[in-house]
Amino acid sequence: MRKTKILICGASGFIGQNLFKNFNHPRNSFDVYGTYFRNKPCVVWPNLTQCDLRDKHQALLVTKDMNIVINCAAMTDGVGAVATNPVGYLADNIRINTNLSEAAFINKVSHFIFLSCTIMYPSSTRPLKEHEHDLNNVHPKYLMFAKIKVFAEDLCRIYSGLGNTKYTVVRHTNIYGPHDKFDLIKSHVLSATITKTMKSESQIVVWGKGEESRDFLYIDDLIEFIGKAIEWQKNNFETFNVGYGKTYSVNELVQKIILCSGKNIDVVHDLEKPTVETHMNIDTEKARQYLGWSAQVSLDDGLNTTIEWYQKPPAF
Repeated sequence: MRKTKILICGASGFIGQNLFKNFNHPRNSFDVYGTYFRNKPCVVWPNLTQCDLRDKHQALLVTKDMNIVINCAAMTDGVGAVATNPVGYLADNIRINTNLSEAAFINKVSHFIFLSCTIMYPSSTRPLKEHEHDLNNVHPKYLMFAKIKVFAEDLCRIYSGLGNTKYTVVRHTNIYGPHDKFDLIKSHVLSATITKTMKSESQIVVWGKGEESRDFLYIDDLIEFIGKAIEWQKNNFETFNVGYGKTYSVNELVQKIILCSGKNIDVVHDLEKPTVETHMNIDTEKARQYLGWSAQVSLDDGLNTTIEWYQKPPAF
């Protein structure tokens, strides 16, 4: 019996590596392929192709004969580097997303999954549904990134109406877990706090008041969602909020990480440092109703597993 061919674009990244590992497991009936740009994954899997997805021809070649394509690919960098060259960052990511969504359509891929995010939502203490994104009220610091994601989502919506390719937009929250970035320059708040905590003997510094809140989703729950979308999505286009369904302030997150670390560390707030005091809060009811999915890994359990991996990263 012919196996389903699945392509992970951006297989060297945090999410891509975890997806490749999962779908390549013997329990799954997939032939798994992956792409990377500059950096190979930490483990050399079979069927990996180095390519530049900014090039339309290469995107067409790598997606040919694939049944499922998952777009995890993006040009990423630290905030400072992006601020120095925003035009390059903008153009590169638009090209990647445009090339892959078009290539999936041209090559008649059965299912294309785009990993978007929740950046296009305004700050809210109330959980927001999929239709409540609002670029007019996105924090200015996030606006450029939000526009890139919304444009890519719109391309998926358009192509879904022109052929038989099914498109799924995954608006996920802050993902964390093994193989995340912990280098403080490119890492986000959760992995950065783990790094600061594990390297500290006395105190860690939190920028600002620490009152902003985020939704944190463990990587295995995201993978579970993607599996359910592949199996159960019926319509040619759907957008889903994918998150834990509960927010935690930075202060709450820091205290949980310190508790999981087993260290006795003081927290100091530097009110002179810049912060974005927003609340990212989403409603995940659609994913539950349509696909039977909801997050299963608590923040405490996810943090314990992630910190254990950080202390001694196991081989795949």
